[in-house]
Amino acid sequence: MEDLTKTGPKDVFMHLLTIITLYVSVITFGMIIFQYINIYFPDLLHPESIRFARNFIRWPLSILVIVFPFYVWLSAFAQKDLAVNPEKRELKTRKWTIYFTVFATILVIAGDIISLIFRFLNGELTTRFILKIIVVLLIALAVFLYYGWNLKKNIPASKNPKMKLFVWTVIILGGAAIIAGFFIAGSPRAERLRRFDDQRINDLQTIQSQIISYWQVKEKLPQSLDKIKNDINGFAVPTDLETQEPYIYKINGDKSFELCATFSTSNKEEFGSINGEPMPTKPFGITENWIHNSGYTCFERIIDPDFFSPFRKQIID
Repeated sequence: MEDLTKTGPKDVFMHLLTIITLYVSVITFGMIIFQYINIYFPDLLHPESIRFARNFIRWPLSILVIVFPFYVWLSAFAQKDLAVNPEKRELKTRKWTIYFTVFATILVIAGDIISLIFRFLNGELTTRFILKIIVVLLIALAVFLYYGWNLKKNIPASKNPKMKLFVWTVIILGGAAIIAGFFIAGSPRAERLRRFDDQRINDLQTIQSQIISYWQVKEKLPQSLDKIKNDINGFAVPTDLETQEPYIYKINGDKSFELCATFSTSNKEEFGSINGEPMPTKPFGITENWIHNSGYTCFERIIDPDFFSPFRKQIID
């Protein structure tokens, strides 16, 4: 039976809090490592995943940087408490949470292997998928080994040289993942500059759409951006949000034009490449290549009448 003079609600909540912070740490750590894999092993079918991966790092990183050190402290505190009060090892809450954790890791390992076999049979075995499978397997094994050892042994992990090395290895890896996250995700200032550049691209896309609509109606390009203003539908030509300067519009021919802006960052690496060259796409008959370096950049567009036929012709047809 439990010695109620030495165990109580504090111990119950301490073990519950420890196991909750463990789960949160494991999940966010896995999410961060997955995004690292997405960045350094991009999928050719989804080149934009590099950009999304950098964004997806920030939220789990924000959680891990707080929860993981808290989990380490709670675990160390619990180990010291158990060393002083060994009878607390029989606390039902402690045993239930540990057994459930071991059970969950066994399921994760089994699911990991099943997923690997399924992807292999489905012909989807890629380097980044294999790396993610390995990451999940290693995380699950680490949790299984640590808590499985705690169930069988009556001494703290810090008293066993091998387990002590194992614990410090996990702590170092967790700290390394956090530190790497700050470098890979970029500084707050760099992210703000990227967001301004994203807004510039959005503005240019909007202007481009209005220019195409103007051409479809009048079968000629507007002489200036002032011509695409429309008080009826409320469209106003956007300007650079950061500098408040107007975007540059140039006419190169009857159906060709350029839109220019000054960017603070480069997005070439974020959108992937083939043999070092950016990967353009061609929706709507226009080369929608918004990849840019930092500095003044122009995007040349040629309207394809087969894709954007004039409205007059559409009515006749």
